[in-house]
Amino acid sequence: MVNLADPPPGFATDPFPVYDDLLASARVCPQPDGSYVISGHADLSVIYRDTSLYISDKKSVFGPRFGEDSALYRHHTTSLVFNDPPLHSRVRRIMSSALAPKAIARMEPGLETSVHRLLGELPVRPDLISDFAARIPIEVIGNLLDIPPSERSPLRDWSLAILGALEPVTSTEQQASGNAAVTEFSAFLKDLIARRRQTPGDPQTDVLTRLIAGETDGLLSEEELVQNCIFILNAGHETTTNLIGNGLALLCDDESARHDLRAAPDRIDGFVEEVLRFRSPNQFGNRQTTKAVSFGGQSIPAGANLHLCIGAANRDPEVFKAPGRFDMTRSPNRHLAFAAGPHVCIGLTLARLEARIALVRFLERFPRFAVTRRVPGGRIRFHGFTELRADLSER
Repeated sequence: MVNLADPPPGFATDPFPVYDDLLASARVCPQPDGSYVISGHADLSVIYRDTSLYISDKKSVFGPRFGEDSALYRHHTTSLVFNDPPLHSRVRRIMSSALAPKAIARMEPGLETSVHRLLGELPVRPDLISDFAARIPIEVIGNLLDIPPSERSPLRDWSLAILGALEPVTSTEQQASGNAAVTEFSAFLKDLIARRRQTPGDPQTDVLTRLIAGETDGLLSEEELVQNCIFILNAGHETTTNLIGNGLALLCDDESARHDLRAAPDRIDGFVEEVLRFRSPNQFGNRQTTKAVSFGGQSIPAGANLHLCIGAANRDPEVFKAPGRFDMTRSPNRHLAFAAGPHVCIGLTLARLEARIALVRFLERFPRFAVTRRVPGGRIRFHGFTELRADLSER
């Protein structure tokens, strides 16, 4: 059993023993507030694919939590991830075309150049999160929206503050920080959008120009445009930073995987997929029931909030053999790190590309790197590091 509002000590750093207990004895775990933690892989797969019984709209949850007049409420109830059709369909259709495989392929040369430059700028004893892992998605998203490089410095802090307010329990200070971040980011984007309307970019490569066109066509309101630009940053930044950071930590810990990847870099796909399963960057998703349902003999009423425990489902022994062992050769690897169904992560191809290039090029450049200090992120929903100090002196 686990209470997300009062988790056991160390849960945010190492939740996996608790997940093992949930999978063994409480795959449906009631919470004191009337919500439920769902941890089985099969159950999550069903929930993700049924958009009639399990909805993403969170107005009834976020209203009491944030206040209906707050910036956080306005953002999270307008962005793609916490919405259902028709808004979800309208926004996703515009974004999907900009993140199609051909569009991603056009980004690869620029991403290689960016990673090469960032590796060349690393000091001998860097923080691999702030100096490397976090800078890659900021550059990619900055390029997607064509944000001038000189204006990108606040993006990471805004993203961390907004997503931090989604933790199961938040302080008054966290909510205030999240509201301020939405307000400041919205003002920044409105100015950027005004400039882009005057000087449009190439809609084939500039997602902001494409979204503005959607607004002009009556598909998006200005509020929907602004809030979903914020969503693009948040969705692509925190999780990809964690994916790269978790991958670097696992490369340090697993000498066999490091050796195998150095000998055969083309095995990077399997390595990235296993990082996604073993240390899922996003540990929880959410849905709300529209009717009474039942899982594993447990009745759940209509209107219940469900915490979908991705981190547990990705270690479900009914699906994964030896789930507590990191195995880059695991096949098939049917993890749910990107969710599934109509709400499957829209940027999954881009996130995988960023991780593949970052990890392979880093290992080529610093094959004997050592991690000297780790500071866990301390979050329940997002799993990663806030600091990952390394020694790069041995080449």
